[in-house]
Amino acid sequence: MFEMVFTRRFSMGHRLIHDTNDVCSTPHGHNEEVIVYLIDENAQVLDGSHNMVLPFSKAKTAWHRFIDGSVDHAFQLSEDDPLLDWFKANEPQRISHLMITPGDPTTELLACLLMSKVNAILKDEQTTLRCHRIEIKETPTNTVCFTGNPFDFLPKGNNAQQRWWERPDMSISDVCL
Repeated sequence: MFEMVFTRRFSMGHRLIHDTNDVCSTPHGHNEEVIVYLIDENAQVLDGSHNMVLPFSKAKTAWHRFIDGSVDHAFQLSEDDPLLDWFKANEPQRISHLMITPGDPTTELLACLLMSKVNAILKDEQTTLRCHRIEIKETPTNTVCFTGNPFDFLPKGNNAQQRWWERPDMSISDVCL
């Protein structure tokens, strides 16, 4: 089976308000790297002509646009972080640059959210590719790897509408909807 692997770097800021560590509850940032591992769910024998599952540009363009245009330099906040209300009242023009997460925006949570998002994008593009593994390098020494179904690990909400990580658009928040 063939596996396509794409890497993208991004900068981000966040804070963990439910963490007991004062360092992480203070807004801070990381330069991160996300690596997605894609497999073809309908693997075929190479055809003897163009011999590829899908052109790389077709497989990665929307994903890279999402990371570069929405995730890079976003400020990640829990949906119950009081800073969200501050932004709504004082800097509403910045809300589109806030990634709102269900609970603390940890690297583990981000891995599940981003895997769900890349799979929504791939499905919308009607490819047979699926992300089966994702790695997020938070720092040069800390990496989270995730395989599996992200919905088995994401916090369960009572919201009937699709959340931003389930939609193939470029959104990182449901606040703007």
